[in-house]
Amino acid sequence: MTVTQSEPVASGAAGGLPTKVRDCGTAPPHPRPAGRDQYTISEVAEHTGLSAHTLRWYERIGLMPHVDRTHTGQRRFTNRDLDWLSLVTKLRLTGMPVADMVRYAELVRAGESTFAEREHLLTAHREDVRQRIAELQSTLDVLDYKIDIYADARRASERF
Repeated sequence: MTVTQSEPVASGAAGGLPTKVRDCGTAPPHPRPAGRDQYTISEVAEHTGLSAHTLRWYERIGLMPHVDRTHTGQRRFTNRDLDWLSLVTKLRLTGMPVADMVRYAELVRAGESTFAEREHLLTAHREDVRQRIAELQSTLDVLDYKIDIYADARRASERF
């Protein structure tokens, strides 16, 4: 899915910076309909791969910013909400605890005065991710070594 890393600004926040967008170059499983900026929870679930239950839970725990509703109470997600969910999904994929993601969301909603704390939170998490990547690389090296042993043994037995 295209990861557009934008941060929602609290409604009515004065002096909010323009949204910073970065495309990580992967295609969404279901592209957004052109010219639309309102989606039902089922459309968002299909687009993101998250269940409707998870989307409701994210909203309930404060991980999602306020989601608009129709006069009948149905949620109406915007492109900005989809952008935020893309970021949240990537953070979750990196193993960030939900509590840290909620804290990050709170800091984003608090505005520009929290830039330093947001940077610190993400920098610490990046270090955790790098350590896990190093551990996985070490494990991959062991697997490659074992596979090479078996491949060499198989090739040797095929020669006789």
